[in-house]
Amino acid sequence: MVHNRINRNNITKGLTFWGQWIIAITSVNTLLFGLALYQTGEIDAHYRVLAVLTFLGSVPSYSLLLVYHKQHSYLSGLARLLLGWLLLLAGLTSIGFFSKTSELFSREIIVVWATAGYCIQALLYLPLHSFSKHYQRQLHSQYNTLIIGTDQLAVNLADKLTKTEYPPLVGLISSNPNELSTQVNAHRVLGPLQELRELIQVHDVRRLYIALPLSEAKQVEALYIDLLDANVDVVWVPDLGSMTLLNHSISELDGLPAIHLNESPLTSYPTAALSKTLLDRSLAALALIGFSPLLLVIAAAVKISSPGPIIFKQERHGWNGKIIKVWKFRSMRLHDDHQVRQAGREDPRITPVGRFIRRTSIDELPQFFNVLQGHMALVGPRPHAVAHNDYYTGKIQAYMARHRIKPGITGLAQISGCRGETETLDKMQKRVEIDLNYINNWSLWLDIKILIKTPFTLFSKDIY
Repeated sequence: MVHNRINRNNITKGLTFWGQWIIAITSVNTLLFGLALYQTGEIDAHYRVLAVLTFLGSVPSYSLLLVYHKQHSYLSGLARLLLGWLLLLAGLTSIGFFSKTSELFSREIIVVWATAGYCIQALLYLPLHSFSKHYQRQLHSQYNTLIIGTDQLAVNLADKLTKTEYPPLVGLISSNPNELSTQVNAHRVLGPLQELRELIQVHDVRRLYIALPLSEAKQVEALYIDLLDANVDVVWVPDLGSMTLLNHSISELDGLPAIHLNESPLTSYPTAALSKTLLDRSLAALALIGFSPLLLVIAAAVKISSPGPIIFKQERHGWNGKIIKVWKFRSMRLHDDHQVRQAGREDPRITPVGRFIRRTSIDELPQFFNVLQGHMALVGPRPHAVAHNDYYTGKIQAYMARHRIKPGITGLAQISGCRGETETLDKMQKRVEIDLNYINNWSLWLDIKILIKTPFTLFSKDIY
């Protein structure tokens, strides 16, 4: 649990840093080019080199001083930004001195750039920092919460949640089957633990706090296992007041310790979801524009190859288990199978054109439209047919937990060799393990690496 918590902290730090950093350094380099153009009428090569060095050197300088850490106050953040900028300038000055290239630069340009560069970054820091906090508050307000427990620990937690900006609290769930009260200290008791899944559905709950004492650890474990496929964030808030903790790693809710048991990084940190969505939709739009001639050719070939629609739309489970329709170029002849069967090698249903587009993964190009619709991501666990999910749920532990994020056109499992038919439980188990590993360690950089590696896996012998 500590390991997963550290991963989520790293995700938040990374997104907070990279988002603000790229805007700030882009603005600084734009200022440099503007000053050079204004004074000399052109952007000489040495100024372009300086921009590249600024781009590269700012990463270690700003990372070292935790410039864009989300927990800094405005004054602390601006102070760290100044120190990081000065450290970067010192490094650039040293490079100019040792390379004997400092005389190439106009002192007037450098002085104005060094001074105004910090001012621009400082002005950008305030609105970006505010926007990040505002966006998290707005998105968190859309997720209803429940608390399991009705004793004093649960009541204290409920009191704190109702007074803070955390997601709206629906009520409490009693862990005692003999409890008949419908209200505890002004908080509603919605029902017993046996009705938990029904209450989650009725109230559209997206976060569940388990406020049970350590003596109920076995029940907490049973709840955790049972809720893996319920598409809710599960947070245990144990009563640790009597324990002496050394070097622990837990979060706090207004002073109460919270151990995160089952939580999606993209729902826990809204800025993560926003950053991933921006990357996905931007690249999907560019891909559709770039592949448009190929899309038209394949569409014509599919239409000519056999009667039926060009696009095949299949219902699959998406984010949080919701049903979505995944688009693909139709690769099979129309048939009347009463059950969904995975395509196998030498499958007679596949057309000649279909075999080619499946072999090269071209049949999945229409899924860029799914990404633009917001139903899929470029990278994530591959969506399986609803019938397949119904079959594997219960046979593979935590199988439905792979739907805690949007399904992807490609994924970590695909570049790791888990492509093609999963005719045994062991093969599907391996795919699920890799998918969960991706969710636990998600980052934008991991997505980029998977996208880069994907083209080299398209001609795998397991694709048919």
